Amino acid sequence: MSVLAFDREALRRRALQAAGTVVDPEIPVLTIADLGVLREARVTEEGGVEVDITPTYSGCPAMRMIALQVEEALRAAGLPAPRVRLVLSPAWTTDWMTEAGRDRLRAYGIAPPAPRATRRGLFGLEEAVACPRCGSTATETLSEFGSTACKALRRCTACREPFDHFKCL
Repeated sequence: MSVLAFDREALRRRALQAAGTVVDPEIPVLTIADLGVLREARVTEEGGVEVDITPTYSGCPAMRMIALQVEEALRAAGLPAPRVRLVLSPAWTTDWMTEAGRDRLRAYGIAPPAPRATRRGLFGLEEAVACPRCGSTATETLSEFGSTACKALRRCTACREPFDHFKCL
């Protein structure tokens, strides 16, 4: 591997690391790396860095803010000519979330999505959803839409507490 190729790879890794520190503005315990929104980084022919992000859904109002924060994080890390690209294909899926991100959601009081999305999840027919407070799977849906479009509002019938559930997509 040439020195130039090594430098480009080191720069790419630095860009991913810097961009990966950006938190989701709607769920501040998650980074965009935890969510799987951060997709890739590359060094351009001109020597700048370019980072790809994919929205959790195409109308996500947080993406403009996330893109600006990624650009700022890249500049703060001293990376040259940062550029952020919004990539819509392939579409984001909860399968891209990290296990650490799912754990952070649970600790924050939001039931994480199942480890693998299924077609059943698109119709609200997911397997049992555990309460993030007491762990009981005796839960029910109160509303398919919670505080954001990607969450449903549920209630635990064991401890009686309401909670958000990050839906499988």
